[in-house]
Amino acid sequence: MNNPFLKDFGLRIKSLRLQKGWSQEQLGQIAELDRTYISGIERGLRNVSLINLERLAIALNVEPAELLNFSEH
Repeated sequence: MNNPFLKDFGLRIKSLRLQKGWSQEQLGQIAELDRTYISGIERGLRNVSLINLERLAIALNVEPAELLNFSEH
């Protein structure tokens, strides 16, 4: 899958994760998602469900809408 929206979303997740100094495994553990799933998201290969978007937002301590704020990329 080569979708620019998914790639931008993945870069946003990666940016927020790195701001916290976390590995993909750490984010996965906190969000209760597999590390390989996190990797797929960050590479723009995964189309995230709303439930998983909420899990990521809670784990990263941001509002869900903040995860979609990647217009600056």
